[in-house]
Amino acid sequence: MQGIMELLFDAAYLCFALSVGIFLAVKGKKLFFKMFGIMAIVLSLGDSFHLIPRVYALLTDGLEANAFALGLGKLITSVTMTAFYVILYYILRSVLHASDKTKKIADIFMWSMAILRVALCAFPQNDWFSYEGSLLWGILRNIPFAILGIEVIAICFAIYRQNGDKNYLAMGILVILSFAFYIPVVLFADVYPLVGVLMIPKTLAYVGVVVIGLMQYRREGKTAQD
Repeated sequence: MQGIMELLFDAAYLCFALSVGIFLAVKGKKLFFKMFGIMAIVLSLGDSFHLIPRVYALLTDGLEANAFALGLGKLITSVTMTAFYVILYYILRSVLHASDKTKKIADIFMWSMAILRVALCAFPQNDWFSYEGSLLWGILRNIPFAILGIEVIAICFAIYRQNGDKNYLAMGILVILSFAFYIPVVLFADVYPLVGVLMIPKTLAYVGVVVIGLMQYRREGKTAQD
């Protein structure tokens, strides 16, 4: 039953995010919307490397018997989620009113954390292909990832203060929620598997970010018509 439910949820999520991503990448005339589309495509394709093997494992011989495929999927998803935040950062950077010096410092900080995150993911101590993995390295590799999230959240709130656009406030809140749901999974899912259910609202938070991109596109189209 769990496998069927996850199959339905994951299929709906991946198809929706990919469809919106392709739509924005193709239809968006501005770089802002094309980047939003690419971000959504990266999100959906990256998550598919983890979600598809997981559903397959649940519907066949179990998670532990498919540890290699699940571990490889988690590794790929860890890298693509880093790319997701880098793209989101540049989307927000294009809207933020700040000095060139401030933006340059923010760029260096963003890329430093992104490179550190990917480098930590590459260490064999992560034990990706073991069913249990390494809790310590799970925490270590997620520290720079969380810092990436904090920088994105800060920029979302800064944009909201500058122009009063509530979509950026909502985006910042959604990123906060995504980490609020994700951190307990990193820390406790191996001991308390039920905690893994928090990945559902975490995923929905990312869907919310994609929806905001679509809303911005629709709003700009309506404004142009007016």
